[in-house]
Amino acid sequence: MPRRVLVCDDEPYIVESVSYVVRKAGFEVLSAEDGETALDVARREKPDLVFLDIMMPGIPGDEVCRRLKADPATRPIHVVILTARGQEEDERRAMEMGADEFITKPFSPRKLRDLLVRVLGDSVPS
Repeated sequence: MPRRVLVCDDEPYIVESVSYVVRKAGFEVLSAEDGETALDVARREKPDLVFLDIMMPGIPGDEVCRRLKADPATRPIHVVILTARGQEEDERRAMEMGADEFITKPFSPRKLRDLLVRVLGDSVPS
C-alpha cells in the first residue's frame, strides 16, 4: 500500500500544487479544504503525513494539529504546517501545538519533495 499524504488548504491552487509534488514523488494524495474535514480524513484514513494550512475556515490548522497530536490514534502522523503566516510567533505557536515542521508559502517544490523523501522514504526515483 502506498504511503498517503493529506493536503489541507482552503486555496485550491495550493492543494493542486502540493498534490502534484506528492503524486510525482510516488505517494497517494488525500485532500481537505477545511479543518473539520482534515480531522475527519486524518482520523479515518491515518495518512503518514499531513500538509496543513493555519488559516482555514472553521477549525484553524494549528488547532487541527493540536487535536491530531492529542489523540493517540493520530499522534504518529507527521504534521507539516504550510502557511503564508511566516512570523516567528506563528512558527512558535504551531510547534507548541505539536507540528513536526513549519514551511512558509511560497514554497519550493524541491523542498517539499525533499521533505517527503526524508520523512516517508523515496518512492519514485528523481
